[in-house]
Amino acid sequence: MKLSNNKILITGGASGIGLGLSERFIRENNTVIICGRREAALNEAAAKLPSVITRVCDVAREEDRIELYEWIAKDHSDLNVLVNNAGIQNWMNVTDVDFYNKAKDEVAINILAPIHLTNLFLDLPNLDTIINVTSGLAFVPLSRVPVYCGTKAFVRSFTLSSRHLLKSQGIEVIEMIPPALNTDLGGKGIHDGAPAVSDFVESVFQQIKDGSNELTFGTSEGRAKANNETIAEYFKRMNP
Repeated sequence: MKLSNNKILITGGASGIGLGLSERFIRENNTVIICGRREAALNEAAAKLPSVITRVCDVAREEDRIELYEWIAKDHSDLNVLVNNAGIQNWMNVTDVDFYNKAKDEVAINILAPIHLTNLFLDLPNLDTIINVTSGLAFVPLSRVPVYCGTKAFVRSFTLSSRHLLKSQGIEVIEMIPPALNTDLGGKGIHDGAPAVSDFVESVFQQIKDGSNELTFGTSEGRAKANNETIAEYFKRMNP
């Protein structure tokens, strides 16, 4: 992936990793569009990053995803990078009364949104890069966030398959695999002791410059390496 002169859409770009990526991509002379559910958060992001383009969109909703694509296709048809970053994390137990409803929300945002947006945005004539944000929890689950871990394992598997299926079309599929970072994912204060988003972003940008399509940081590096050593040969046999 080239790091400058792109037009990039980042879902969930108003906070956390999405905001950190937005700021860094803008520094590299890219045009960045961010979308999110909360207009107030988008306005705060725009105040910090005056060149960013914002769009209110709840990616959990199919109709919103279609409207987002149609707007991009009409007004930003030169977009060439899709970053599937939006995600939610619920700390819960399978015995909780509201477990299923919370699980549905996680599946809609963490799984259905990247699947649908990928399918839609492949119709853009200039699309050449898809970045899917997964998690170190895709490899080893934390039982207190059981559905979140499952969704990230799904997106990792989907990313591996998409990379193989789309390489003949010249579309690069990159996986970004953060460990726990100091964000509000899952709730305020939960990850206060984790590494800063800025450190993660600087690391993954260097990895992009080095040509990697699997971007790790901290504890996610070892987990990804162990997984790849286990499945690489089998993947090649099954996917010639």
